[in-house]
Amino acid sequence: MVGRARTGGSTVFRGAVCVGLTVVLAACGTVDPDAGTNGVGKLSASKIEKKARTAAEGARSVKLSGTVVSKGGTYHLNMRLRKDGATGKVASKGGSAFWLLRIGKELFLKADADFWARQEKGGKQPSKSDVQAAGKLDGKYVKVPAGDPAYRQLSGFADMRVLLEGLLVMNGKRETADRGEVGGVKTVRVQGGGGSGGIVDVSLLGTPYPLRIQRAGGAGTIELDDWNKEFDLQRPAKQQVVDYGKKIFGDKG
Repeated sequence: MVGRARTGGSTVFRGAVCVGLTVVLAACGTVDPDAGTNGVGKLSASKIEKKARTAAEGARSVKLSGTVVSKGGTYHLNMRLRKDGATGKVASKGGSAFWLLRIGKELFLKADADFWARQEKGGKQPSKSDVQAAGKLDGKYVKVPAGDPAYRQLSGFADMRVLLEGLLVMNGKRETADRGEVGGVKTVRVQGGGGSGGIVDVSLLGTPYPLRIQRAGGAGTIELDDWNKEFDLQRPAKQQVVDYGKKIFGDKG
């Protein structure tokens, strides 16, 4: 009788353990992976994309860094942008670099003598005398006239609305991909055309801002940070500004 009692007790005990484990495992299986997030991970790919675009359009400022391929050229951008202006550096694949400053509709370009000498030579390697002749522009802020053909192209790097609109373009059927992380922030990934049409990582914390954009066709990867973080824009001192009037680049520039 004692043995049977023990056997029965063991059976009951084992049954209780199994039931307990089943409950625990079931509970573990129903844990919400989006708990503690902004919830956009539960939405369809098209809705996530729309929310990310809306968040970007409503932002006051952003920091943007990475590589963009545009019109056959590869540029590395390190820009801080806000709706009424921007400041930062643009470097081409060939090593030529310049700094942009936009305040309202005014656009200023700052570069070294080698950059200006290359513009004079139509992009070709300048001679030592060419660089010396361009020395008067070294480190100066050259005001880009609104009528100069270069104004539209350069201002595209310094206009928050225009730049974000161009970067957030995706092609093909939208679908969600793997969860990820950008700068320590959890993200959900939306891609177009199986990834070949562009990929955007959207924040799962707070406002669903786009945090990384991989452009369609391998046209560069950009990371976006410091959304809505304030920064100062200061107009350069008068003695640091060169105004060429209607055009700053020659026909070969």
